[in-house]
Amino acid sequence: MKTATIPALRVEPELRRAAEEVLKDDESLSSFMETSLRASIAQRKLQREFIARGLAARDEARKTGKYHQASDVYAEIETCCMQRSGRETASDIPSPLLRRCPE
Repeated sequence: MKTATIPALRVEPELRRAAEEVLKDDESLSSFMETSLRASIAQRKLQREFIARGLAARDEARKTGKYHQASDVYAEIETCCMQRSGRETASDIPSPLLRRCPE
């Protein structure tokens, strides 16, 4: 497959230095930028899909009049996370894991 180029990126020297400081031993600035660009694209796609699902759920709730209490939703997420992690109680689950659990 042929490759394409992305226009040169002008940045402040501090940003370039910061990027160079976090490079892995076998990583070039170009490969770091490509990896970062791919990750940003993937994140934006996920964000767009998340917002679309949220808007669709809002519209469905308005249409049907069926809403869910936040406490019920949190309890369901907590149960899901406990089952996935094999933990006994939610207090055993680190807080960041609770935020990431339902995928």
